[in-house]
This record gives sequence, C-alpha cells and structure tokens, in this order.
Amino acid sequence: MHIRELSKLTGVSLRSLRYYEQKHLLSPARSENGYRIYEYIDVQRVQLIQLFLKLGVSTDEIARLIQNCEGLPGRNSNNSNNSNHQAECAAAFYEERLQEIIITRSRAATRKTSYSLEATYNRQLIL
Repeated sequence: MHIRELSKLTGVSLRSLRYYEQKHLLSPARSENGYRIYEYIDVQRVQLIQLFLKLGVSTDEIARLIQNCEGLPGRNSNNSNNSNHQAECAAAFYEERLQEIIITRSRAATRKTSYSLEATYNRQLIL
C-alpha cells in the first residue's frame, strides 16, 4: 500500500508518517519509481507508535525500544523463543521511563515547596 492508504487506515498525517521514517520508526520498501510501499504490519507499527506518543514517550525513545526489542510489529516476530526477551526488554524500558518520571515529579515537588516557603517569607516581610 502507498503512504496515502496507510494515512487513511491509521488516521496519521502524511507528514507524520514521513517524520516516523526520518526517525527510523518506519522503514518502507521503495518501488522502482521511488514510492514508499507499506505492508499491513506497518499499520500495527503506526498504531503502536501512536500509543507510545500518547503515553508521553518521545520518538527517540520509541526508536530505541523498537530497535532493541525483537518481535515488535515490523520486526522478525516469527520466533516464539523471543517472547521472554521481548518482555524483559519492554520491562527494562518501562522501568527506566518510570524512574525518569519519579525523578521529574520529585524535582517539581521540591520546587513547589521552595516557592511556597519563599512566598510565606515574603508575606511575613510585608506584614
């Protein structure tokens, strides 16, 4: 299928699909005249990309996950022996992502407390 068909099937813009290709999230074959040729597995891949983006995962992180985890849509998923590796890889990715979120929230809470203390101090100076 061509890029326009993939766009219609997934609801993702042509521009986004081209961007995914630039970021190595998609790697369509090319016809003799240079048109991108997608397979139905690419529909699943785009849906997976969209899910990760909605969860706040960056395209660089998605690319790393896709490149490192065998069996994701668009990769060699015929080997059932890879299921443990897939699960371990995904779990490690999510644990790392969760740690980043925890650190970010902790820093935000510290800043909020700092601002509250500063505001209290400033109010006391005024009174």
